[in-house]
Amino acid sequence: MKRNLKLAFVCSAFAGTMLLAACTNGADKSSSPNPSGSSSAANTPAVTASTPLELSIAIQQVGDIPAKGNPVEQAMEKFTNTKLDFQWIPSAAYNDKINVMLASNDMPKLLRVTTSPTVTNAIQSGMFWEIGPYLKDYKNLNAANKQYYDNIGVDGKVYGVPEFRSMGRGAAVYRKDWLDDLKLSYPKTLDEWYNVIKAMTLSDPDKNGKNDTYGFMLYKGYNDGDASVLSRFATMMGGVNKWGVDKDGNFTPEYMTPEFFDTMKMFRKLYSEKLLNQDFAVLDYSETEKMMDTGRNGMRFGVYGNGKSQLERTTKNVPNAVIDIAPFEGPKGIRIAAEPGNFGYLVIPKSSVKTEAEAKKVLGFLDKMMEPEMATLLTRGIEGKHFANTADGKTEFTDSAAFSREVAPYRNNIPYIETISMVKQLKDVPIGEKAAKLEADGVNYIVPNPALTLSSQTYAEKGRELEQMMMDAETKYIMGKIDDAGWQQEIDKWKKAGGEKLIGEYKASYLKNKK
Repeated sequence: MKRNLKLAFVCSAFAGTMLLAACTNGADKSSSPNPSGSSSAANTPAVTASTPLELSIAIQQVGDIPAKGNPVEQAMEKFTNTKLDFQWIPSAAYNDKINVMLASNDMPKLLRVTTSPTVTNAIQSGMFWEIGPYLKDYKNLNAANKQYYDNIGVDGKVYGVPEFRSMGRGAAVYRKDWLDDLKLSYPKTLDEWYNVIKAMTLSDPDKNGKNDTYGFMLYKGYNDGDASVLSRFATMMGGVNKWGVDKDGNFTPEYMTPEFFDTMKMFRKLYSEKLLNQDFAVLDYSETEKMMDTGRNGMRFGVYGNGKSQLERTTKNVPNAVIDIAPFEGPKGIRIAAEPGNFGYLVIPKSSVKTEAEAKKVLGFLDKMMEPEMATLLTRGIEGKHFANTADGKTEFTDSAAFSREVAPYRNNIPYIETISMVKQLKDVPIGEKAAKLEADGVNYIVPNPALTLSSQTYAEKGRELEQMMMDAETKYIMGKIDDAGWQQEIDKWKKAGGEKLIGEYKASYLKNKK
C-alpha cells in the first residue's frame, strides 16, 4: 500500500567503443518521419544517410561527471544514430530542478521521474506523450513483462519507459549448515517455520554451549514498505501483496486476510516463548545483519543478491559457515510479493518533442539501447577495458573500479533487462551465479499489488497515517498487548479513520481504469 512519494528525475545514456566492430547496428533504417521504432542489431546499419536524432537527456550526477564526448558516449551515438546532450544535475539539486522544469514546462527530450502527486498531475494535464499504444512496435521494450508498465500507469495508461529493476528478487538468506546439522528441511509452511526457528534458537546450532542464537529476528521496520516481512510472509503463504481485489473490483487490505493474521499469530507465539528477539520494536535492521555476520542468526529476509555478501561477511567470523538462498515458497508454491520494478521511469515531454514522429524516434533510441551490444555495454562496459569474455561463455570484470567510474553513471539511468537483451552471464562464485538465475526467474512468480497506481484522495491526504495505525497494531498484537478481539477493534478504528473510504476510492479508480 505504501507508495514512493519522493520526486525524482534523471535520464541517461551511454555507449562504448567496446563494440566498434559491432557498431554497424541500430540506426534508423531511413529518414521516414514515422518509423516503427523496432530495431535489429543484426540487420540495421548504424550509419546511414539519415540525420542523427538530437536528444537531450537530464541525468542525475552521482560522483564525477564523465568527460563530454567520451568513448562510451561516442559508441552509443554511433550505434543509435543520435547526437546526445547529457544534462548532469547534482543529486542535491535533483528535486528542486524537476520542480522548476515542470513549472516552466521547459524540459529535455527525455526526463526521468518517479511516481508522485506532482508528476501525476503533470501527466494528467497532458505534459507528456502517452506511449502505451506504441510499445507493440518496439521489440525490446515490448518484450518486458507487462507488469513493469502497469506499475507506472496513470489512469490506466502508460506514459513512460521504466528504469527496469527486478520485481521478483525477494528471497530468504539462511544458514544451510545449521539446517543440515539439525536434520531439518527448508520450511514451507507456518508450522515448519515455527519449528525451524525454534530449533535454531534452542538447539545450540553454533555448538558453543551457549543459548545465544536466534532462528529469525525482527527489527523496528519489519512491517513497513515494499520489504515488509509480514507482507512477504503472508504473500508466501498464499495471501495478497498489500491489497487483494476480486472480479468485481472490491478491495481487501492484507490486514483483513487469514494468511496475514496467521503470520502474525506465528510471530506472537515466537515472541511469547522468547524464541524471537524481545527488542524487535526498537532494533535497527543493521543489528540483525550483524547478528548473522557473527554467526548468531540463522535466517533473514532480503534479496537474492544478499547471499554473496552475507557469505563473505559471515565466513570472516565463522569460516566453515554455509550460506544459501531460497525463494519465498509456501503451500501454494513460489509466491514473491512484487516490488515496483523500477527506479523511476523516462517520459517524453511534449514541450520539447513536438510531433508523434519524433516521439517514436525517441522510443526507438531506448529500444536500441536494449539491443545485446548496448545492454552489454551498460552492464559490463567496454570489452578489453572493463571486462573480458571467459572460456566458458561468460564474462568477468577486469577493471571494476573503472567500470564504476566510467560506465555506472550511465547504467543507473538507461533501461535494460539482461535476460531480454541476452547479455552473457557474469562469472561469479556459485552463490552469486545462483542468485542471478533465481532473480531472473523471479518475475514468473510475482504477486503484484493491485492498488499500487490507483488514485485515492484519502491516501494522498492521510495514507501514511492510516498505515502507521496498522503497523502499530501489528506490533502490539505480536507483543501480546492486544488479543484477537483487540486486533479486530484496531481494524474497525482504521476503517472509521479513513480505511473504509480508501477501500471505496480504490474500487472506483480500479473500475475506471478498466473501462
